[in-house]
Amino acid sequence: MRLLLFVTVLVLFSSGAFLPATADVALKFGIYTADKPSDVVKQFRPILDVLEKKASEIFGEPVRIRLKVTKTYWEGVDLLIKGKVDLARFGPASYIAAKEKAPDITILALESNKGRKSFLGLICVHADSPIRSVRDLKGKTFAFGNERSTIGRYLSQLYLSDHGVRASDLAGYEYLGRHDTVGMAVAAGKFAAGALKESTFKKLVAKGHPLRELARFPNVTKPWIARTGFPEKLANALREALLAIRDPKALKALGKDGFVEGRDGDYAGIRKAIRDNAAFHK
Repeated sequence: MRLLLFVTVLVLFSSGAFLPATADVALKFGIYTADKPSDVVKQFRPILDVLEKKASEIFGEPVRIRLKVTKTYWEGVDLLIKGKVDLARFGPASYIAAKEKAPDITILALESNKGRKSFLGLICVHADSPIRSVRDLKGKTFAFGNERSTIGRYLSQLYLSDHGVRASDLAGYEYLGRHDTVGMAVAAGKFAAGALKESTFKKLVAKGHPLRELARFPNVTKPWIARTGFPEKLANALREALLAIRDPKALKALGKDGFVEGRDGDYAGIRKAIRDNAAFHK
């Protein structure tokens, strides 16, 4: 009798009947605040929910993604470099900074803007401003974003220097951090002009902030990245899931129409803008 019981238990155990259920694949997704933190959560939680579902189906195991919002660009980059988050969504300049310190981080996909890998950065002025051209900014004040921002610093300063305006030509300038902070400061008359992304500009105008576009320049869309040492099979599942996302509500919250394939070479132009940034400060 005891022998029969032992054999029965052994068979059930070996068949997996008494084994615990497969644990969820728990991932941390890092992002820094270019806008209000509460807005960032509203923007990203829906798309992460869709990504969890699709990745789980492709990978064959439950995938759960927790959102980690950092206060600064550098904190977000540091978490990915140290492997304290598994995934991240950065602006181009932050991606380049992270890639320099952790060469083995991997691009999963780029955000799509109507099927393109590009979107716009703007220089804006107050709606009632007499400023009509970039050259009119000489002798005026300017609000930039974060010192590590692609649009808020590197591309806007490149645009200014290419059009004959350098730091020494301005009456003064400051780095204000977030894109919405820049737009509101210009709308309030605290600065004559400022640099911000087009989507933030449109949101502020829709809310009644008196702003007008002065100039525009292209930027490469943002990459979604996996940390060094991230499992290849899981990375492939996430990549496939991102490229397959079509959920209209989640994509509307994100402000994009989907994802496209991306590679490190897509950011060659941004690397040049960073490398040549000293020209603005001469």
